[in-house]
Amino acid sequence: MQNTALNILKTGHNVFLTGSAGTGKTYILNQYILYLKSRKIYPTIVAPTGIAASHLGGQTIHSFFSLGIRDEIDDSFVQNLLDKKYIQVKFAKLKVLIIDEISMVSPFLFTAMDTILKAFKKNDKPFGGIQVILSGDFFQLPPISRAKDNKRFAWQAPSWKALDLQTCYLEKKFRQNDDVLIAILDDIRSGNISQNTYDALNSRINATLDMNFKPTKLYTHNLDVDKINNDELNKLDTQTHNFVYTSQGAKSNIQKIFKSAMVQENMTLKKDAVVMFIKNNLEKGYVNGTTGVVIDFAKEDNLPIVKLTNGHTLKVPLEDWSIENDKGAITAKVSQLPLKLAWAITIHKSQGMTLDSAQIDLSKTFEVGQGYVALSRIKNIEGLELLGFNDTALIVDPLILSIDERIKQSSHKAKAKISTLSNDEFERLTALHIRKLGGITNSQEIQKQTKALKSKVKISTDLADIHLKTKELLDSCDSLEKLSKKRELGIDTIIKHLGKLKLNDKDLDLSKFFPDANTTNLITQAIATIKEKNNKDDFGENGMIKLKPIFEELDEKVSYNDIKLMLV
Repeated sequence: MQNTALNILKTGHNVFLTGSAGTGKTYILNQYILYLKSRKIYPTIVAPTGIAASHLGGQTIHSFFSLGIRDEIDDSFVQNLLDKKYIQVKFAKLKVLIIDEISMVSPFLFTAMDTILKAFKKNDKPFGGIQVILSGDFFQLPPISRAKDNKRFAWQAPSWKALDLQTCYLEKKFRQNDDVLIAILDDIRSGNISQNTYDALNSRINATLDMNFKPTKLYTHNLDVDKINNDELNKLDTQTHNFVYTSQGAKSNIQKIFKSAMVQENMTLKKDAVVMFIKNNLEKGYVNGTTGVVIDFAKEDNLPIVKLTNGHTLKVPLEDWSIENDKGAITAKVSQLPLKLAWAITIHKSQGMTLDSAQIDLSKTFEVGQGYVALSRIKNIEGLELLGFNDTALIVDPLILSIDERIKQSSHKAKAKISTLSNDEFERLTALHIRKLGGITNSQEIQKQTKALKSKVKISTDLADIHLKTKELLDSCDSLEKLSKKRELGIDTIIKHLGKLKLNDKDLDLSKFFPDANTTNLITQAIATIKEKNNKDDFGENGMIKLKPIFEELDEKVSYNDIKLMLV
């Protein structure tokens, strides 16, 4: 069960978290991440693909480990990494590593991570002695195989066994809610396809789905799904609405966000467009994979109003995708609608999603696991229209079939082991683990940190409304001081609001809040001088000029607030 798995994680063991699709692996990881952050420990989260990484707000393995396009490395490559100071700093702070979608990680890539961490940690223990959590389901999409020795999976790497993993095989399904679909998925996982499964799938071929719009189509091959979606959008004779992203941070980090997530730089929508959410926001009522149709656009801010397949209607807010440094501080952020056109997507991109309904074409299935991944995206059999399937669609890797029972037995042992712990012993082990990681164990400090984390989430959720309230007062205030007084907020906070408003509206005129013309010219000249000097210490990680160099260039005669205003 989920709680047992979470307890095993808390005791500090290296863990292999697995289970069939929809059993809540991502939920468990998010719970453990929150547990660590509330104790001032910031885990590193990586995954083999950008889409998988974005589910947990992580990075790709290749990006974090500076691998480029390599899966295999040698001693000279590791030495080259060791010579780079910024990489030394990054790995020095790494204490907990979470690798999601482990089924898509090759044994060579797994070994490369192990080798790099041993070198940087100067520790011959697996992965340099840090806690490692591996999450995924080997019945799902495997890595692209280039191996000559038929070694394809991460568990075939020597370092897998050396990690001495506690296996947590989740059993309760939360995504699927009907016995027919669960039986089909269990048949595929067992390698024995019953006649009932064939009958059930055949009954869904060209089935009519009870909905008001076209469901998402899943394709096995990488057909030009963007073209399909754009063609469908162009068929609509309704008005076009364009949404362009806004961002903060260095350009290189902004590009990393676009490469690692499904967020789009430019989003074009029309009324009646079929869309899919690409972010989780339980408070608003949607998760990654929720589908719906655009029924209107709000008059006050042009945001789309979407009717979900469950009948619920909501105005879609802007969401943030961000990159954090080792201390949890945001170094880059992209704001955009959490939507993509969803008449069609590939099965590869659907892994990790929950779909209300789907049209699935499995007639050209070419890879084991594709059929299982596609069918396990939906909640029940009534949400499936099958456009065809071949025998490969119901096949999983025979090697995985042969080890699945051993994985389950290992999970039973892990469950039995932790169940013997008394409450006192469990608390002792969890506290010991946190202290080893350098976190806090005082209950009052933990409560304070948890409150701060929740406050951070709330501020992020309410950010648009907060800035809109400031914007409403711009016309009635002719100075920063008056605006601060009316909003009952500090001047520093007001300046941040103005910066956000300017970011969202490049044409917004804020000149009346600027300092006098002479001061403005002095600040402008100081900025130009600093840019010309191009001293790297004068610029932050996000590529922006720091405040202090400007302040010093002006002989400390101009206030920080005036400088901040000019940087808005």
